[in-house]
Amino acid sequence: MQKALDFLRSHNEIAFATCEGNFPKLRIFQIMKQENNVLYFATSAEKAVWKELVRNPNVEVLAYADNISVRCSGMVNFYVEDDIKQWIYCNNPVLPRLYSSYDQLVYFCLPIAEIDYFDLAPTPPIFSHFDLMAGDMGKGFIGERFKK
Repeated sequence: MQKALDFLRSHNEIAFATCEGNFPKLRIFQIMKQENNVLYFATSAEKAVWKELVRNPNVEVLAYADNISVRCSGMVNFYVEDDIKQWIYCNNPVLPRLYSSYDQLVYFCLPIAEIDYFDLAPTPPIFSHFDLMAGDMGKGFIGERFKK
């Protein structure tokens, strides 16, 4: 699982999936901070993504590069401590260009419930699934087809 978390740390631009009614919504997002298996994000309360999250906090994210993909799912949490909000604002150069203060943004985190690591580079490919909610820290498969 550490390999998957390290991949996310070095590939913080991700596809971020929410749902609006029965329709999936996908956009590019940036992981603003990562602490172990918790990913932090910031957005504007005026954006559709925020409204979608408030109505349905279940999300899935996907990072991909160099024949490796990491997919995470879970339910976002809207409680983020103030010092983390300030850190996110101060350590992401785009945010101060767009917003004059950290409190103009809304913040949320994703405690990862499930994570998949898929590496197509070797033959056979490597697939590992981790269910953090069930305490399952390592169902690893080599050469198995992805079944989900």
